[in-house]
Amino acid sequence: MDKRWKELGNLLVNYSTAVKLGERVMVAMVEVETYPLVRAVYEAGIKAGAHPQVQFLSEELNRSLLKYGSEEQVEWIPEVEAYGMEWADVYLGLRGAHNLNVFWDVPSDRLSKFRRTLGKVSAMRWEKTRWCLLRVPNASLAQEAGVDEETITDMFFNACLLDWPKLSKEWQRWADVLNRGRAVRIVGKNTDLSFSVEGRKWQVADGKINMPDGEINTAPVENTVEGEIYFEFPGVLGGRIVPDIHLRWEKGELVEATASANQDFLQEVVKSDPGASRIGEFAFGTNPEMKYFCKDILWDEKIGGTIHIALGRAYPENGGTNKSAIHWDIVKDMREDGEVYLDGKLIFQKGKILI
Repeated sequence: MDKRWKELGNLLVNYSTAVKLGERVMVAMVEVETYPLVRAVYEAGIKAGAHPQVQFLSEELNRSLLKYGSEEQVEWIPEVEAYGMEWADVYLGLRGAHNLNVFWDVPSDRLSKFRRTLGKVSAMRWEKTRWCLLRVPNASLAQEAGVDEETITDMFFNACLLDWPKLSKEWQRWADVLNRGRAVRIVGKNTDLSFSVEGRKWQVADGKINMPDGEINTAPVENTVEGEIYFEFPGVLGGRIVPDIHLRWEKGELVEATASANQDFLQEVVKSDPGASRIGEFAFGTNPEMKYFCKDILWDEKIGGTIHIALGRAYPENGGTNKSAIHWDIVKDMREDGEVYLDGKLIFQKGKILI
């Protein structure tokens, strides 16, 4: 087994989630190719004196549910998985990459209902556990990125096995500057979006809840969002790829949401519940080793030189109040064209933070 799996397992247990003696650790093994990391995490958890348990999940199993299940089955909250959130002190979601077309023939409204169900379980994870999520690379993910598997695997390990304390200190310095600001404006291709962040907190994501990590995020004041934003990268949710998303708000209300494909799915998502059409998060991607867009948000939102927003649920730690079963991160590439202003001062240009 590649020794980097053991190094990463130790990092997840001893740094990301800081597992303590006697703690209960739920390890979600999502797809079979995650087994090397599951084994490494399990071993590290045992050495830490914890009680790890492994649960197997798969998008192929979800496909069977969506193809053949009743409406009641699709909207049923999986009881064992939900109980795991109550039982665990720590949750580690080790998610394998999968074929993004696995739900190609599932109607959009049915898939949207299922995403809402999963969102309720995710909300329990946020509220009740210390957690960290990770996407394990494979040939499928390399294909989506347009590179070979060795390249994507090396990028993954390089982006995970960083000097996190050093980077965290630098990113916190940036966050301290951002926390003194009140208003954000984003300018770029078909984009001029403004909102207040007064009273909200910017937080550094430094390998504690995602791996690889690397972002500085906040929650906009919901009713101050004004203007439009276009995304060079497609939005990806539940296996649906939604290219050329263009969104526009007036006084915090979403008044336009278009895409060049799967617009019906986009409309279903933003109408999922009252909070799904509002911005719950705004963030800068800061990981210097993340370079290729893979159509996987756990990686793509960390790409250095990008920004992203999340439709739906806000992080309470940022001071956000928006509630929703949806939290859909959508990434905008700012490396070639784009600027961000804080209180009228240019702080980000062509992928570079200027503070």
